Amino acid sequence: MLRFNTAWILPITLTAIGFGSNVETAYAQTTTIFDVKYNTLLTLVPRSDLGEGIFRATITGDTSDAAFGLTKFESNTYGKLVEATPTTQSFEFNANPAQFGLKDLPMLGDRYLGGSNELFGKANDRAKVDFAAGTVAGGGTITLTKGTGLLENASGQITFTQQDKLDPTAPPGTPVKGEAILKFSVTTPRSVPEPTGTTSLIGIGVTGAVLMLKRHHRKGSIGG
Repeated sequence: MLRFNTAWILPITLTAIGFGSNVETAYAQTTTIFDVKYNTLLTLVPRSDLGEGIFRATITGDTSDAAFGLTKFESNTYGKLVEATPTTQSFEFNANPAQFGLKDLPMLGDRYLGGSNELFGKANDRAKVDFAAGTVAGGGTITLTKGTGLLENASGQITFTQQDKLDPTAPPGTPVKGEAILKFSVTTPRSVPEPTGTTSLIGIGVTGAVLMLKRHHRKGSIGG
C-alpha cells in the first residue's frame, strides 16, 4: 500500500516585486513509502589483490510486481571480513571504497529499474554467514541519490533485510539464492505556480481603488 506525505518548501529566494512574469514557482515534496519483496542472488568474490579480507559483492533482485515498475535491482559494494569464527563470518559492505581504506577505486552503487522509472543510490550494510545453519543474514540502508521518469531528482532512503540459504553442494563462487524485503521512502519534488509580488501589488491596487470608490460614494450620499 502506498502512503503519501506532502510538505511545502519555501523558495530560497523571495521576490518582493516581480517584473515581467507575475508567476513564481514554489516547490512541494511528495514522499512515497512502499515495500517490495525481491528474489535475490548474492555473489561474493574475494579480492586479495586489494587487501586482506577484501571482497566485491553483487546482489541482483527481481520480482513480478513493484511500485513504479521497479521490478529489478543490482547492488554493488566493496566488502570486508570483520569477524570470523570456526562456523561464522561477518562482513561489512559499502559502496565507498574509502570506508575500507581503499584508494584509487571507483565508487560503486545501486540501481533499481524495470521501465522508464529508475532509482540510484549507495549502500551501507552488513551480513553474517552461518555455515552450521547454512544461512546468510544481512541488512542495511541505501541512500538514494537520484532518479528518472516519475522519480526524477528523487532522494530518500531504502532499508532492507535479506535472508539467503547456502547450498553445501554448490561449488565455490556460486551465487547464493535468497529473499530480500526492501522498504522504500522516496521523496520527489514537484513545482506549483505561486503568486509573486507583482500579483500581490495588483491585488492591493484593486482593493485600494474599491475602498476609494466606496468613500467617494459615501461622501456623495451625505452631501446630497
